[in-house]
Amino acid sequence: MSAISDKMTRIEALKHLGEVFRTIGIETAQRDARLLMLDAAGIVHADLIRSPREAIGAEAAKKLASHVEKRLTRVPVARILGEWEFWSLPFTLVAETLVPRPDSETVVAAALIALKDRRHASDGLRILDLGTGSGCLLVSLLHELPGATGVGVDIAAGAVETARLNAERNHVGNRAEFHQANWAEGLTGPFDLIVSNPPYIADPIIDTLEVEVRVHDPRLALSGGRDGLDAYRAIADAVPALLAPGGVVALEIGSDQSETVPKIFSGLGYTLEGPFADFGARPRAIVLHRT
Repeated sequence: MSAISDKMTRIEALKHLGEVFRTIGIETAQRDARLLMLDAAGIVHADLIRSPREAIGAEAAKKLASHVEKRLTRVPVARILGEWEFWSLPFTLVAETLVPRPDSETVVAAALIALKDRRHASDGLRILDLGTGSGCLLVSLLHELPGATGVGVDIAAGAVETARLNAERNHVGNRAEFHQANWAEGLTGPFDLIVSNPPYIADPIIDTLEVEVRVHDPRLALSGGRDGLDAYRAIADAVPALLAPGGVVALEIGSDQSETVPKIFSGLGYTLEGPFADFGARPRAIVLHRT
């Protein structure tokens, strides 16, 4: 069903793989086919547009067949490629990091809105990213705030090293440092902005998620405890000692947590902004201002 011939043209391979992926219920079938074919052929989208009828060739066909075999077992495209785009920047991935998702860009956007008065005069701004993973939140913010510096922490050593690599890859490595730690353990403030995409899936729900997530995403980055709120409690405990006066906290939340997460921070001296909606119009981020 998924046989790839080196005589196939690029456009024939795309059409064929799109049909194969749709047959097994992959919703992003055509996108996945395009990304895997481009990687296997070592070309960019513009090359495909210019020469759609060029044969893919033996080497590309072999690599593409390997890609397809993995995708048919529901390995995510990002895991196959070993990288993914976030905030229009490239991020290397490893097993210890989540695949950056477009919904998480809501956190970056919400943070920048909250910092609108400092965005173009960001010298001295300090950012902390708790549970940094691939570093996508911190690196994207440093990319937008050229005078800012940042610290990313993660409990997984592989994530810390990968975030450091991604900071260098995206030309902000001289303004970022990364540490292996359990949340805010060993950190010293103050920070003007604290961001996090913490684990927020309730443990009983994880095994019901799609294969791409429950099998291939690190469980440590998904597991939010019995009710999905353990990480938010840890962050709420840590933030008071780390956040500067007038500072901002921007957090990703589950789409059903727009009321439960703010309750954890109530009575701690914050004003709430949001929730901010993701591309699917679901609650995805909140901002807390320290008064």
